[in-house]
This record gives sequence, C-alpha cells and structure tokens, in this order.
Amino acid sequence: MDKNKYIDGIRKAVQHNSHPGVPDYDLFQATSVMALFVFNNEIELLFIQKADVKGYPWANQMAFPGGHKDKTDLSTRDTALRELAEEMGIVQENVEVIGSFGHFQTINSKDIEAFAGIWNQKDVIRHDAAEISRVFKIPLKYLIGVHKKKDFHLHKPNIMQLTYPYEDVVIWGVTAKILYHLLDSLLQNADFVSLCTK
Repeated sequence: MDKNKYIDGIRKAVQHNSHPGVPDYDLFQATSVMALFVFNNEIELLFIQKADVKGYPWANQMAFPGGHKDKTDLSTRDTALRELAEEMGIVQENVEVIGSFGHFQTINSKDIEAFAGIWNQKDVIRHDAAEISRVFKIPLKYLIGVHKKKDFHLHKPNIMQLTYPYEDVVIWGVTAKILYHLLDSLLQNADFVSLCTK
C-alpha cells in the first residue's frame, strides 16, 4: 500500500472539493465529528456505536467520534480533537487533521462540522463505555463497494435509502449523510479510485 498516495488523495478530496456550507447559527447548535482514516493492511475508517442507554436519542446508532462544542473550545476543530481524547483516548498529537469537509444538520437542530484526519495508532483506544458500546474499523474499500453497489455514485439517494450496512450494524441518518459526502468527494479523484480498486 502506498500510504502517501492515499493521504494525498484524501487531502485533495477534502481541501479542493466543494462541501456543504455553514447554516444559520441562530438556529443550530455547533457540534463536530472526526472521520479518522487508519492504515493497516488496508485503509479503514473509525466508527463508534453509541451505548444502549434508555432515553438517549442516539442509542445504538453508528457515528463518527465527536460531540457538542463547549465554552472552552476555540473552534469546532478543537471540539473534535477534545472529544477524541475524552471518548477514545486518542490524543491530538497523534492525529493529522486534513481539514473540514462540510456542515451537516440533524432533525434536532444540531449542525455537525465534519473533519477528516489520519490517526497514527500510537494510542490504545479506551472508549467511554457510558457513551460508546463498540468501536469499528471498517475497510474503506468495503464502504466504497456498498456505495457503488447501491448506485449512490450515480444519484443522490433520499435519507430513507441512504444506508451502509456492515456486519450486524447499519450506518444511517446524519452519519450516513456525512459518509456519503466523504465517499463522493473521494470518488471524484480518479487516482484515488484507482488505488482503491487494486
């Protein structure tokens, strides 16, 4: 695997493509997530499954690590890095932040700014069991395969159609919207697509 070529493709997709813009912040609460790329035998994306807590609106849902911006955060980028450390034990020094790939709104008035990063895996994941039940490293090639099998690369699906099943879980809702946009951005880079199909 040519890691540098993959990273260059991710950087181009994030930094040079058009992404969903900032909404009216009078209406939305600022939150952020970090889509972390992990390099093992193949490139993977890190996901969490929210804990099964009664009354928790996101119980059992698949998500990227992240959370609400608080008063100590200077930016939503800082929020994403703080949440990574608090939820996962992944410290800022071990993450190369590539940049933001847009804003995504939820039905309960949250605005999620999504960031892409590369994790060097020098941390041992210690997730907060009160918030997270499981951690998944899902192969990017698999996610691209689902994206293409469902013809998402040919047309934008509605929110009910937009799902990415994996093993015994399903990525849906706003996380699926974020993933769709990330994959769509990556697939606009012909060199990156070539790498993923080898």
